[in-house]
Amino acid sequence: MTDALKRLSDEGVAIWLDDLSRKRITSGNLAELIDQSHVVGVTTNPAIFQKAISGGEGYEQQLTDLATRKVTVEEALRMITTADVRDAADILRPVYDRTDGQDGRVSIEVDPRLAHDTAATVAEAKQLAWLVDRPNTLIKIPATKAGLPAITEVIGRGISVNVTLIFSLERYREVMDAYVAGLEKAKAAGLDLSLIHSVASFFVSRVDTEIDKRLDAVGTDEAKALKGKAALANARLAYEAYEEVFSSDRWTALERAGANKQRALWASTGVKDPAYKDTLYVDDLVAPNTVNTMPEATLEAAADHGQITGDTVRGTYEQARAELDAVAKLGISYDDVVQLLEDEGVEKFEASWNDLLKSTEAELERLAPTEA
Repeated sequence: MTDALKRLSDEGVAIWLDDLSRKRITSGNLAELIDQSHVVGVTTNPAIFQKAISGGEGYEQQLTDLATRKVTVEEALRMITTADVRDAADILRPVYDRTDGQDGRVSIEVDPRLAHDTAATVAEAKQLAWLVDRPNTLIKIPATKAGLPAITEVIGRGISVNVTLIFSLERYREVMDAYVAGLEKAKAAGLDLSLIHSVASFFVSRVDTEIDKRLDAVGTDEAKALKGKAALANARLAYEAYEEVFSSDRWTALERAGANKQRALWASTGVKDPAYKDTLYVDDLVAPNTVNTMPEATLEAAADHGQITGDTVRGTYEQARAELDAVAKLGISYDDVVQLLEDEGVEKFEASWNDLLKSTEAELERLAPTEA
């Protein structure tokens, strides 16, 4: 059942689960996935927590205690989410120790309403790192323009970061630059660079969803032939950029001081279009020193019928450029697509966070002790 996942791991792809809930922790399911399915990390986001907490299972006692203490809804939400992340981090701690800190990681996101506020993002990242208080935590910071200097500042303080919502190649290069600049700050401050880790979450499926929609609108045979190709091309060219940045002289100086490369993480790898194979963004994005964070359905599909045939990224860069150029020649603006996706990504996470605040507030009111 898990031979394909083992092959994927053997190719240098770390398998992370893109999901977390208290039930998954307390039932032993997370430990089972680590033991049997080669899962070595967990990512969360506001939408994942919204689904977990709205489902309610496992949260009632903590919510009752929080209601009794009359905490604010924001404080209650952070107490609940950081508890889940802390417990998941403890379950993954043996993986963290075994891999010298590279894997065994659990990610938690800063409040998405702060995505365009650099100072508030830095303050929130520091607070989250303190609240979870586990060395194998990654603080998720969105790759907005305001997020870039926050990444540098947080890395410079020795806090490991998962940079999220990356869609464009230009922004990805800015993210890598922000990480390197942060390490230079950390080095100047005398911090141990070997303890600082980062991944850059490059989103995949949403690129196809948006570009395919525009290709359908063009409607020609040439346009239809390009469907399902842009997302892979975009991600593969991101890996080319990764190879370039992390072989530069600037990087080599940091690596000699103990710094870790910021791995590319393939995010949004659940296939949205049923016309495509459900393991498309797993099978076709195999490259050394990467992470693929999968929703459970994709993880199960990859385990069952994934086709891992070795590196499917290096050696494809010329073809990838040609495919993105062909899309552009049809009048589809790459810059417009990736900016739209970034804006929508922030908006969707903010909407999920607001929904989560509302449902948490309703539960606190329901469970509040009645006055005698």
